[in-house]
Formats: sequence, C-alpha cells, structure tokens
Amino acid sequence: MQPLDLPVAILAGGLGTRLRPLTEKLPKSLLPVAGRPFLAHQLELLRARGIERVVLCVGHMGELIRREFGDGSAYGVRISYSFDGPRLLGTGGAIKRALPLLGPEFFVLYGDSYLPIPFAPVVEFFRRSGKLACMTVYRNEDRYDTSNVVFRDGEVLVYDKKRKLPEMHYIDYGLSVFKAAAFEPFPADAPFDLAEVLIKLVETRQLAGYEVHERFYEIGSPAGLAELEQFLGAGSRSQNV
Repeated sequence: MQPLDLPVAILAGGLGTRLRPLTEKLPKSLLPVAGRPFLAHQLELLRARGIERVVLCVGHMGELIRREFGDGSAYGVRISYSFDGPRLLGTGGAIKRALPLLGPEFFVLYGDSYLPIPFAPVVEFFRRSGKLACMTVYRNEDRYDTSNVVFRDGEVLVYDKKRKLPEMHYIDYGLSVFKAAAFEPFPADAPFDLAEVLIKLVETRQLAGYEVHERFYEIGSPAGLAELEQFLGAGSRSQNV
C-alpha cells in the first residue's frame, strides 16, 4: 500500500455515556472487541490503508490510552497526542487544539468508527474538489442510524443531526478530510462541535461529498459494539476487506 501523506486525527475524548457501565473505568478506545482494544483494530485498519501518522485527540481517561498505545510503533504508525486539558473541548475544539500537530490537510475519524473503505480515493476527490473539506457519505435510508445528509453531484447540500428532512437519504459515514483553514473562524481553547464546522462549510458551499458503498461499523452503542464484535470475530480483518 502506497503511504498517504495526510495524518488522521482520531476523536477519542468523549465520555461514552451510551456504553455505561462499560465506560466507567475505560474509554471507548480501550473497550475490548474480538479480544483486543478497539483502537488496536482501528490502527491496523489505518495502517493497511496507507496511513502512517495518527493524532489522538483525547480527554476523558486519555492517559490510559497513551499508556496502552505509546508512540504507535507496535502498530506501524506514529502516534501523537493532543489533550483537551481541564475541560472537554468537544469534537471541534479538540481538532482546533490539535492543528499544530496536523498541518495544512488531514483526515478526521470518529473514535468509535470502524470504516472498511480505501482512503486514497477520498483524498484524491477532496483535492480535485478545491473545497475546504470533504465528507464521506453513505446511502443509509435510516437503516443503521438516522440519515442526516442531503447529497447531490459531489457536494453536501444539507447536514443536520437535529432536523430530519425527507430528502435526507445519506448519512455522515464517519471520515472527513479538512484543510486547516476550515477551522479559522472558530475560537481556540473553547468547546464547540465538529458539526458546527461542517454546517458552516455547507452554508458557504465548501463541503464536498464522496459517496462510499461499504457499510460502516461503530461502537457508540451496545448494539453497534455487538455488531462489530461479530464482524471482527468472524475473521474479517481490514486487509481482507
């Protein structure tokens, strides 16, 4: 696999409230899936896709993650850590804080997502689009979660996690590419959600959309955790997808 020159920011600082009591003593990234911490599966998947640099945006119990994974050498990647600090910064604020480690262009991956797709075509499409960001989208039809995207002709026209529209057939798949400039309007060291960044990009027609066709897996809920356990436990591995 040809190495990709972009790092991946993994948002791994959340409280994992939907998974309590499992997350009372462990962050989601360390929850066992098919006998290993979830993040181990994520990192192996990323390495198989050509990713060499990972920035873990951590907050809640982040030191446990650093103690377990260190510099990432055991997984063939280089891990840096960006800590929220005394208060949680939210998904957007965490990325803003990590910008010095990420550079001018980077992927963002949710810390509970397992996405068996090739990453290189997403980068290529993003760069051809000329836009500030690109969201991967999946034609979900409310199957795996509530669809929240109106997508047409390579562009995200609506993204809204609160308001449901009948034309929302797609869902945010869980992987996006950003230019650092997309975060310039937002304050440093202040909490905000990544959704706020994405909505602003939609308003200025700066959010490309790249359609993928492989279903996503996630461990954000007990049902999702059970599904991924079955998928990985059945012998499916990133290099075989």
